[in-house]
Amino acid sequence: MLNSVNQILVYLGLLEAGVGNATIQALYGPLSKSDHDGINGIMSATNKYYHKTGVIYFTSIILIGVFYPFLVKSGLDFSVVFWVIILTGLPNAINYYFQGKYKLLLQTDGRMYVLTNVTMLINLCTSVGKILLLTNGFGVVALQLMYFFFGIIQMIFFQLYVRYCYPWLDVTVKPNFQALAQKGYVMIHQISGLVFSSTDMIILSVVCGLKTVSVYSMYTLLFGMISTLVQNINGSVIFIMGQTFNKDKKRYIQLHDTFETYNMALTFSLFTIAGVFILPFLKIYTSGINDINYIDNLLPWLFILVYLLDNGRTASAKVITFAGHFDKTKYHAIAEMIINIVVSVVCVFNFGIYGVLIGTITALLFRTNIMIIYAAKNILSRKPYCTYRRWCVNFVLCIIVSIICHLIKFKVDTYFLIILNAIVVSVIIVSLFFIVNSIIEKEAFACLSNYIKAKLTKRRFLR
Repeated sequence: MLNSVNQILVYLGLLEAGVGNATIQALYGPLSKSDHDGINGIMSATNKYYHKTGVIYFTSIILIGVFYPFLVKSGLDFSVVFWVIILTGLPNAINYYFQGKYKLLLQTDGRMYVLTNVTMLINLCTSVGKILLLTNGFGVVALQLMYFFFGIIQMIFFQLYVRYCYPWLDVTVKPNFQALAQKGYVMIHQISGLVFSSTDMIILSVVCGLKTVSVYSMYTLLFGMISTLVQNINGSVIFIMGQTFNKDKKRYIQLHDTFETYNMALTFSLFTIAGVFILPFLKIYTSGINDINYIDNLLPWLFILVYLLDNGRTASAKVITFAGHFDKTKYHAIAEMIINIVVSVVCVFNFGIYGVLIGTITALLFRTNIMIIYAAKNILSRKPYCTYRRWCVNFVLCIIVSIICHLIKFKVDTYFLIILNAIVVSVIIVSLFFIVNSIIEKEAFACLSNYIKAKLTKRRFLR
């Protein structure tokens, strides 16, 4: 029930109508120039949109809470289901109404670490609270009430933090709705992305059954952790790139090439390591489960190709966002979604779980190439050769390293040995990818070196 309710809330997130990403894109310019009036105008417009969204979201939660118990047989009392839905959805409604706009400002201004640290602390507190409540016999309503309580604390913290760090911020000024004019096109991208990300699970559920979905979920869980790690690392520099794009295009191209080089090096190295150790890990993790086989020699590499294509194109995707080309690229997103659905449906009947992955890979190959070519020609005003060179270098490295690692017979029959071998192999593989990329991409290496030197010099000066 909790999973299904959370999935409904994901779809309700579309009520935001693309305002969040449109706000982020719009804020990069005024933030790079410390234009307080410009920031206030955008934040005022976002505040008004989010107030409406919060009201609609809350109303929707009430309606879902009333009708869900009659539409879905959960075996639980009406009051339990109703309050679980209300308490699960209410924090999101509060987020839209009160603090959503502040999170966007912090993210765009390079304070993502604040969001991350607060979220981590809240997750820790809720985990401890969950243990205490469950061990003392409390039910699911009490758990959701505890989540709601910590959500309120989080809201109060962000209100006070923003008031302290941005004393000049005023969301009551005349709203600049024109700055968010692209929100409709952003929403098209969001809908397309939501359908794209849900396609595989839905098709597998209908055609192959829940046991196959369990296998798919296991691989996405493990590889998804690596993807999240890469995205969090990228998030620490994205705001710099966004602001630089709006201030100094020549400098931005240097940052773009450096980011693309080392994002690919990090992405390819980490997923190569995952490809080496995922099956030994799964053999231990799923031992004793006999209803379906989780161990498949081909599946890891299909998943790795999916995540490489998705994470490797980040630089091209971000520059399209910085430039605000949501309208001009909306058909690319729609085409990716359609290709994924059509190919997956056609292939799943013959190839099962492989079929949906083939559909996803086909769609990603199309969209990734379109992104690379569009970003190079229409925004960076150059040929896409340098980006394709980086892809080729890292793909070749990935293949060679994977073959060598599989020829070496690692002793990995316990969790301890897997962790020990993974640490040693990770140091070698990550270093290899970074060294090879640095040798080939000399300008990117020089840019990174200068940045590190500047940081170190600044620290020494402060000391």
